[in-house]
Amino acid sequence: MTNLFSFTSYSYPKSESLKEISLSSFSAGILIYLMLISLQPFGTESFQHPYKYLLLFPYTIIFSTAFLIINVMVSSFSNWNLGSELVKIWTVLLLGSVGAYFYNTLCLSHVKLSFENYFYMLFYCLAIGIPVSVIYVLSRYIYLKTLHKKTAEDIPQPLSGKTTVIESRQVIISAGNEKLSIPEDCFLYAQSMENYCILFFSENQTIKKHMIRISLANLLDQIESPAIKKCHRSYIVNLNKVIHSKGNAQGYRLTLPENDIEVPVSRSFISTIIPELKQYRK
Repeated sequence: MTNLFSFTSYSYPKSESLKEISLSSFSAGILIYLMLISLQPFGTESFQHPYKYLLLFPYTIIFSTAFLIINVMVSSFSNWNLGSELVKIWTVLLLGSVGAYFYNTLCLSHVKLSFENYFYMLFYCLAIGIPVSVIYVLSRYIYLKTLHKKTAEDIPQPLSGKTTVIESRQVIISAGNEKLSIPEDCFLYAQSMENYCILFFSENQTIKKHMIRISLANLLDQIESPAIKKCHRSYIVNLNKVIHSKGNAQGYRLTLPENDIEVPVSRSFISTIIPELKQYRK
């Protein structure tokens, strides 16, 4: 049984672009509408009305909205995989079936509300939604994976050449009664965890980490270094320590030399990180 569902652990690309999320959500709704007017399943053919196709169009709005809402809700999740995507699709279809049921009952068929009628609608939505979802999942996987790889190719691979020399200065970080001083050329990256940040730095050829109660924004303000940039909503990184970058189905990663540490990069930061990386690796 474990091997049967092992495919669900495969990584699935995520999008943080509201434009892409909106377009893909609306496209899924349009696919459902096209199936309704072309195949006319489950009694749709017998539904007679001079504005029949116009009355069927709200199903596009209902399912597009369901896709959009769920996609926005999960856009900030990390470690996304195919299993997560399938759970998301089932959630979308369930939400869409509720909207479709109320629209059909109150505006088209005018029958009384009942669980039995809802389960009929749920069955219809699954029968139409599953083929559409297969097309949606596969086409979006191909598009986002290609987009991620193409964007990553804009970053030199590997980032070879002369590194920018960092002046010998200390990064001074203060939070409450705690004060920390780290040589800038030893600072690697920092990760935020709720109200805390974990600082990663090298010391005597070993990786050290230190947790301090401070926000990531406040930490970045205190560092005040042109080489240390925010690359993700939860990460800042020393660009001068990056030796390699890569893009895959899951997203973008910057590799640091110490134990091949990988730091994630959000798509929203790619447009600023790429030029900075090129600058520091000239």
